[in-house]
Amino acid sequence: MPMPTSLVECVPNFSEGKDKEIIDQIIRPVRDARGVSLLDVDMGADFNRTVVTMVGEPEEVLKTVIECTRVAIELIDMREHSGEHARMGAVDVVPFIPIQGITMDDCVKLSERYAHAASDELDMPIYLYAEAARMPERVKLPDIRRGEYEGMADKIYTPEWKPDFGPAEFNPKIGVTATGARPILIAYNVNLDTDDKSKANSIAAKIRTSGSLVRDENGEKVIGDDGKPLRKLGLFPSLQAAGWMYDSSTAQVSMNLLDYDVTGLHDVTEAIRVEAKKMNLTATAGELVGLVPLNAMISAGEYYNEKEGESEEKILVEKAISGLMLDQLRDFEPRSCIIEWAIAGGEEY
Repeated sequence: MPMPTSLVECVPNFSEGKDKEIIDQIIRPVRDARGVSLLDVDMGADFNRTVVTMVGEPEEVLKTVIECTRVAIELIDMREHSGEHARMGAVDVVPFIPIQGITMDDCVKLSERYAHAASDELDMPIYLYAEAARMPERVKLPDIRRGEYEGMADKIYTPEWKPDFGPAEFNPKIGVTATGARPILIAYNVNLDTDDKSKANSIAAKIRTSGSLVRDENGEKVIGDDGKPLRKLGLFPSLQAAGWMYDSSTAQVSMNLLDYDVTGLHDVTEAIRVEAKKMNLTATAGELVGLVPLNAMISAGEYYNEKEGESEEKILVEKAISGLMLDQLRDFEPRSCIIEWAIAGGEEY
């Protein structure tokens, strides 16, 4: 069967990572859809979040993710939800990503159509973010999420945080949702041999774009001439990072690489190794959440490759897997974890 000329990826995050029966029902529309492939389902019990990756023809993907949303809204009750990862709604975020034969502007329109349909039918308060954002304060997802589910009970009623679609009312069962269009994002985490989350947070602050707050000798925030707290910028552009707990005994640096051509997987991995060593810690494992573009793995493989001139994709991918420690937590399957190979059904590997 020939590959469709237009392909869009959609990566909805659902605030349920413990009950497989619920997730199975949420993703059933993807399995049943024509013209849509289910590439990955990443359940995280500690985060209590599942990241679903689907790709296909734009109209079919839009129809499918709306159906998944209907199921999730019925089955997930945010009043009973707790988890390590920041969250604000049952259907937490629904990004659309251009893959082939589709522009970013097309993806913005898809996100707006999703927001219109979901808010109309399901009374969901929805914010537009990233390339779809209609105001600068809503470009970054962490800014929308700030305060999380609990804080939204008050935040949603303020004029500056009125939703772009849906009612400006807090429904405690479903919370709120963000949707938008963005480039391919790589969700990548590095585990440390410590149970001290603050140490992971410290490393995250040193490497992420936004850096850390500047504080005086009393530990108070230093305010600049513009009335805003001063920040010491981090090492890398296009990088979000925070300290989380992988499990009760393992802290991790959790990251979103917003542009892997600017800041690559090997860049952040090596920086974390350096910072961890300063604390007498060791980076023990790497973890990808969702899928990764082939070029990102090739770049990492070239960095870790000791054999000069080697260019075979399979070998470079194997070097990347080893260098990034992606085989330490579980088997890493390139045929299903690399976007281009997953779309091709693993035939490229």
